[in-house]
Amino acid sequence: MGSVSIIEESNSRIVVRLSGYPIQYVNALRRIAMVEVPVMALDDIIIYNNSSVMHDEILAHRLGLIPLTTPYKKYNLPDACECKSKLGCPKCRVTIYLDVTADTKSRTVYSGDLVSEDESVKPVSDSIPIVILAKDQSIKLEAYARLGKGRVHAKWQPTTIAVSRYVDASKDEYILELESVGSLSARNILISAVDILEEKISRLGERLDGLKEYAKPSIT
Repeated sequence: MGSVSIIEESNSRIVVRLSGYPIQYVNALRRIAMVEVPVMALDDIIIYNNSSVMHDEILAHRLGLIPLTTPYKKYNLPDACECKSKLGCPKCRVTIYLDVTADTKSRTVYSGDLVSEDESVKPVSDSIPIVILAKDQSIKLEAYARLGKGRVHAKWQPTTIAVSRYVDASKDEYILELESVGSLSARNILISAVDILEEKISRLGERLDGLKEYAKPSIT
């Protein structure tokens, strides 16, 4: 029977020792933590006005890469939401606004200028620079944050570090280290990765059972 012990933990980082688990299991957890655990990111962006020097496409790209806090299990993945709408609904989408003008002198637009309709979904830091506006320049836009996975786009990647190393390979003892970008706590990333792996293994077992039934010789 395998065991897990926490070596180090903070909100942004967790280091655990896994004993009695094969390296394939540890590596699967590591990869799932990087690319399968869903977090929020700005997806669709509607720009009403942009008189800055930055093109709309580049502005939208920069906004999409700003990490957003993600309340654990509060929102649905778009594909799994009961609304079945491309536009989304309050259960799978959060609207975030940006409306800034440099009135009397130039100013830098920061992530803290983004205003979310849900306080639990907002930039992980208020000090991420977006663009510098010259006097009389302005930006007005509406953006939609949705859950996504890192295997689809890097903006949905929840970790900055996801590494594993062996302590004693002959005894199946390994260290797994995860560091969060800030969207989810490191602990919740690990818990989500375990849940996702468990679900994948369960689905595989069901399919193998079905294959066995199909492969049985018919009795006449």
